Amino acid sequence: MEFEPLKREKMNKKIIYVDMDDVLCNYKSAFEKALEINPKVGFPQSQFDFYRKLKPLDQAIESVKTLLQKENFDIYILTAPSIYNPSSYTEKRIWIEDFFGMEMVEKLIISPNKGLLKGDYLIDDTPKGRGQENFEGQFIHFGSKEFPTWKVVLNYFEKLI
Repeated sequence: MEFEPLKREKMNKKIIYVDMDDVLCNYKSAFEKALEINPKVGFPQSQFDFYRKLKPLDQAIESVKTLLQKENFDIYILTAPSIYNPSSYTEKRIWIEDFFGMEMVEKLIISPNKGLLKGDYLIDDTPKGRGQENFEGQFIHFGSKEFPTWKVVLNYFEKLI
């Protein structure tokens, strides 16, 4: 049996990439707490298990699961690795499995340059620095005045259907 790639035109789905840190999980709070506990650590995210233990943001998991149920969208997790923690690749993968299951592990993309990917939407808390500024689709600035919460983001996508 020969592999035939899926043709997006036939599926007519919009690709949505969702960042992890401070979009799905509370990176900033964990970073600040780790610094408070040990101020001498220059890069708290370099500590073993830092990413795996991150807490989900309010409504993040439920909102992504809601989007996953929509036939109009193809959802991927797009996160950048930590250059200070080679374990971040594994820990982020485990985090996704813990909160979303193996289906989303298969849709996890870890890339230091988010602008290389083709898609329709990128939901990210940072507008530049990891290639977001070069993303050709629509940038959804999570945590901004326009998209402050997952409820607002979900309502935006609901209106597109």
